[in-house]
Amino acid sequence: MNQSVTPDSRSLDGPKSRWRVFAGIGIALVLAAGIGGWLLLRSHSASAAQSKDSVVPPLVTVVVPSLGKVDAAVSLTGLISARNDMPIGNEGDAGRIAEVLVEAGDRVHQGQVLARLNPVAAESQVHSAEAALDEVRANAAVAAAEWARAQRGADLFSMEENERRRTAAATAQSKVKAAEAQLADARNKLAHTTILAPTDGIVLTRTAEVGQIAVPGSTVLFRLARNGQIEMRGQVAEQDVPRLKIGEQAEVRLEGVTRSFTGTVWQIGVIIDPTTRQGTVRIALPTEDQDLRPGAFARADIHVGASTGVILPQTAVLGDEQGTYVLIVGPGNKLERRKVQVGGARSEGLLISDGLNGSERVVAIAGAFLRIGEEVSVAGLAQAPTPRPTAAMAGAPSTVGAQ
Repeated sequence: MNQSVTPDSRSLDGPKSRWRVFAGIGIALVLAAGIGGWLLLRSHSASAAQSKDSVVPPLVTVVVPSLGKVDAAVSLTGLISARNDMPIGNEGDAGRIAEVLVEAGDRVHQGQVLARLNPVAAESQVHSAEAALDEVRANAAVAAAEWARAQRGADLFSMEENERRRTAAATAQSKVKAAEAQLADARNKLAHTTILAPTDGIVLTRTAEVGQIAVPGSTVLFRLARNGQIEMRGQVAEQDVPRLKIGEQAEVRLEGVTRSFTGTVWQIGVIIDPTTRQGTVRIALPTEDQDLRPGAFARADIHVGASTGVILPQTAVLGDEQGTYVLIVGPGNKLERRKVQVGGARSEGLLISDGLNGSERVVAIAGAFLRIGEEVSVAGLAQAPTPRPTAAMAGAPSTVGAQ
């Protein structure tokens, strides 16, 4: 039986089938690459937009002071102290304290007894000196009598004997003077066993205790404020010293005391400390006020007249090698540098005497962390530093902080 063999159709179509497969795979790869690129580009654009949205200008708080007349004052800190602090000790020989008659804070008068030392040793020295004086006086009387007898009978004695008696009389008289001086010294030491107040004043400290050995020259038994005079001693910046004058009024405030005290500048230091660049100022204060205790911390404002300027918080004023400046929020909320001149320090802040016209928006704090030309966002306005009632100063609403 004849059979015809027909080639398999799948074998005839094999190359075409494989081409179609490869083409399909290529198209799929192209589509996948396109979709992946589109997704990557979209993700990058979204990230860029999100990053752009996250850049927010720094938020600052500004102060807008007003230019006007300011009661200029120089501020300083210091301590309350006695105007004349007198240390009192033992001026005689070392001795044991037998009695203490005053306490710290007592008002005393010149010559008043503060303490007494044990007088037994000093009294013994006085008695011994008195006895020695009596002895040399008796010897001097005998020598003087012999010399007088030799003068009356000059022919009865030789020249040598006359000279001997004259010398003996003169020597005896010298011994009397020496004994008198020793007695005066012993009595002086006895008198120094009583510690007296050298002047009127207030007892500041008392270190004397009964039974204590008081050694002259090394032991301070009492400290006395002469005439009870009290003052404040403070340090003033070098540039402020020329503005001060003796007789100017000062307002002094103490920690824990609500009221203030009025004092008068009575002394200005003649030198400037080369290390701190400051000078010393001494302010006389009322002597009868019990709240003025030596050693207390005090603040003072010395009024030196009126000047034109503004007061800014100390945190708003910056400085570098180019000088003192502030940061101004200008047009477009861009930061600008403005050179200023500080006219003095106040308890409320710094007095700016030049560089501002009173209409600027000044960055209050954290200016050192900002860049000139940087765009910022203003948080708002708050109250500017206001001088105390004694100072005449107009201030516009302003802030005192920054974020």
